[in-house]
Amino acid sequence: MNRFLIFMKKNYKIILLVTAISAVLFWSFRPKKVEANPEKDKLLLELLAYVLEKGHYSPIAMDDTFSEKVYDKYLNSLDPFRRYFVQSDIDEFKKYEDSIDDFIKNKDLKFFDLTYNRLLKRMDESEAIYKEVLDKPFDFNLNESISVDYENIPFAKDKKELHDIWKKQLKFSVLSSIDDKEKIQEKADAKNKVEIKTFEELEKEARESIEKNLDDNYLNFKDFNRDDWFGVYLNSIVERFDPHTFYFSPENKERFDVSMSGTFEGIGARLQKKNVGVEVSELISGGPAWKGKELEQGDIIIKVAQGKEEPIDITGMRIDDVVKKIKGPKGTEVRLTVKRVDGSIKVISIIRDVVETEETFAKSSTVEKDGKLFGVIYLPKFYISFDNKDKRDAFKDVALEIERLKKQKVQGIIMDLRDNGGGSLQTVVDMVGLFIDKGPVVQVKYANSVPNILQDKDSSVQWDGPLVVMVNGYSASASEIFAAAIQDYKRGVVIGSKHTYGKGTVQNVIDLNDMVRGNSLGDLGSLKTTIQKFYRINGGSTQREGVLSDIVLPDRFAYFDTGERDEPEALPWDKIDAANYNTTGANYDVVLANSRKRVEKNPEFNLIDAYAKWNFERKDDKEVSLNYTIYKKELAELEAKNKTYDGLKSYKNNLTFSSLPYEQEEFKTDTTLKDKRDRWHEELSKDPYVDESLNVLEDIAKLVKSSNYVSMNKSRK
Repeated sequence: MNRFLIFMKKNYKIILLVTAISAVLFWSFRPKKVEANPEKDKLLLELLAYVLEKGHYSPIAMDDTFSEKVYDKYLNSLDPFRRYFVQSDIDEFKKYEDSIDDFIKNKDLKFFDLTYNRLLKRMDESEAIYKEVLDKPFDFNLNESISVDYENIPFAKDKKELHDIWKKQLKFSVLSSIDDKEKIQEKADAKNKVEIKTFEELEKEARESIEKNLDDNYLNFKDFNRDDWFGVYLNSIVERFDPHTFYFSPENKERFDVSMSGTFEGIGARLQKKNVGVEVSELISGGPAWKGKELEQGDIIIKVAQGKEEPIDITGMRIDDVVKKIKGPKGTEVRLTVKRVDGSIKVISIIRDVVETEETFAKSSTVEKDGKLFGVIYLPKFYISFDNKDKRDAFKDVALEIERLKKQKVQGIIMDLRDNGGGSLQTVVDMVGLFIDKGPVVQVKYANSVPNILQDKDSSVQWDGPLVVMVNGYSASASEIFAAAIQDYKRGVVIGSKHTYGKGTVQNVIDLNDMVRGNSLGDLGSLKTTIQKFYRINGGSTQREGVLSDIVLPDRFAYFDTGERDEPEALPWDKIDAANYNTTGANYDVVLANSRKRVEKNPEFNLIDAYAKWNFERKDDKEVSLNYTIYKKELAELEAKNKTYDGLKSYKNNLTFSSLPYEQEEFKTDTTLKDKRDRWHEELSKDPYVDESLNVLEDIAKLVKSSNYVSMNKSRK
């Protein structure tokens, strides 16, 4: 089945100091060694090379230059923080640097086997290193520092230098933790009582806590096996073609499908690995486990049984395998033996059902401003179920939210597509049709072919009133098609970051199992590969350039070069002929001018702009002192500067956002949903971007009224 996708791969290049160290700890684990299946691995290499050569939009030559780039990407993926390999390993690996193309063509696993087995060995050794380092107190009087520019630091010369890298990184973690604990003590008062501890006690507590975190991460990630790491190797190869071509192992493909559709069949519980089994970390609101009211957050699952069959002890089992046993078809029974927090043991029977991950789906709210009622629709992605068209999809859900908002008699709608990374191509084409008369929406083309113009063929319009589209630098793919079409038709105003992400390519997911007859080697997974580029109806590409906002609002990444243009393997920008289309003829010049004046005078936006400049100026500050006195001094200076931007935290627009009547009815039985909506509304009330978007919407409404506008809203059938 063809699955045409326009979905971005987020790649944040801006790494804050504390999150950098958190990421370091994340990688501290040892993969689980399993028996190799070389014939399957060789087949995968052959299949991927064939599909990419024949099916990729812009195939590249697999030569020595290709090999060198794959080599660099692969090593950085294996050891991004330089905590495992030493220079002697790199010297041994490097003689194969320009041979990966030959290994692919000859289905030779020599290089992968060498790096994988060496990684296993070095990770085993690393466990002993961090335990030894954390076993004794650090000396914070030494004048030493650490570089957190991990992408550019060299590999350790030898094991002694490797030990020093571990020591400095862990020392930085402990120092950060001590500072956090000291701040808590400083804020202690009669109301917030805190046990006051000495520096030595805090230091010991921090080391113990970090060691526990490392142990927990080791436990969670030891489930990684050879197949998982072979997937890393394969993706280092396929991502050389472009940033959005990606190999999915069977498990990752299943997760991708769930993220695209927002639904799966199971019990509706999120799980995490623990020493004695698997812990229930969250119950999904509305799922069968949540409805049953027997399974509880914090329960440890120790056995799983299918219906009346004998239960299987899952202690020590890979968490992916546990999930497979618990998930299953709607209407079937699973029995979980769980250990409660109080130590009691209970067997819980749950009938599986379709589970919806609510945070995936569109949601809407009303807001009153200056006596007028407006609507906000938030769409996190352009979701769809490829396997079952009767399930929820973004087009149908947004159409429904529009109808609900129309019943509330809203005078304008904001479509919030911030951070929306894309989704289904057909879904966005259909959705644009909710706001325009029939006509072209987007042009797509294969390499060396004429473009295919995708049309909205339905002349009915769901909403033809005032419209604002909110975007930011992480609005990508389908979001960019939507924003561009609304902009090209002059159907509404696009507001937000200077430009969107800049992903102008279309992917297709290919099931590799369909390409092999009589496969007896096991599930081969899938390849998501770029097959087309898409273009606006005005002929321009969004590739690399994105969609330029009609109204630019300052944001914290305004001075950073982010998005597709920051991806070294991204396909180039180009342009084709425009499609034949008619605009609404709307002139928003007055609306845009009014907004620019407001933004220039707005102290909140001026503060955001100053903060963005300051962050950009600090982008090269990657050296941190590990001397306690100097660290505290530098941190105090940083915090003092940060206080000048405290206004960003206290902003409130004094608008009241309300859920629609149907949701308010659901709140009576679903308090979790109510809590989620309350949090969303609280976020909206502190969001200056929403505030200005409502100002723009209000101006459009005035413009429409002054133009003797007559509503032509029609329901789509």
